[in-house]
Amino acid sequence: MATTGLQVLGFLVSIAGWLCGVLVCAAPFWRVSAFVGDELVVSEVRWEGLWMTCLSQPGRVQCKAYDSALALSGSIQFCRMMVVLSLLMGLLALPLGVVGLKCTHCLDGERGPKARLVRVAGAVFMAAGVAFFVPVFWTTVAVIRDFYDPNVAPPLKRELGPALYLGGGVALMMLLGGVMLHQGGAAPGGFPAKPGAIGAPTSAKNNPQAAAEGKQEKAYV
Repeated sequence: MATTGLQVLGFLVSIAGWLCGVLVCAAPFWRVSAFVGDELVVSEVRWEGLWMTCLSQPGRVQCKAYDSALALSGSIQFCRMMVVLSLLMGLLALPLGVVGLKCTHCLDGERGPKARLVRVAGAVFMAAGVAFFVPVFWTTVAVIRDFYDPNVAPPLKRELGPALYLGGGVALMMLLGGVMLHQGGAAPGGFPAKPGAIGAPTSAKNNPQAAAEGKQEKAYV
């Protein structure tokens, strides 16, 4: 019962992390304008994401998707690829986890395959968490490096956006949920042995015929 609870909890945490990852991927809040120069207009805030950029002014917000994907920097293209890869791996792990959970009726009576499926789903979720953490960490390092670089003009400096903080939580949730799923599938299920199964203990009290045969053997001795 405890193993089932661990599997369900890990699956729910993984799903929550994956859904938040979709929001982080689409949100244009990865970088935000840094007000470190006198020439900047503090009434305008520029937000930059993986797919679009937004300009926030008093009373209105204007967003625009990037005109060309090939014209973007290699850093943004790499982050796009890793985030999409992470979400696709999470999408693959979702049906595997549903089929492998003990509380579902898929593959009834097949405890071995269900355990293997839930372990695979946990491993895929862990890989998805690591893949999501890579672009978040990459962008964080790039923002901090450019912020303290004196050769970067003040209008080009950026600060860490809220999506980066949420992205770190997303990676942790998918990684933690994957670990719980994998451990729940690897833990012993505690199922009772079937009567007559190979290696199952049989007693003379439950098997009168075996007891009679044993008495006959003793008599011949």
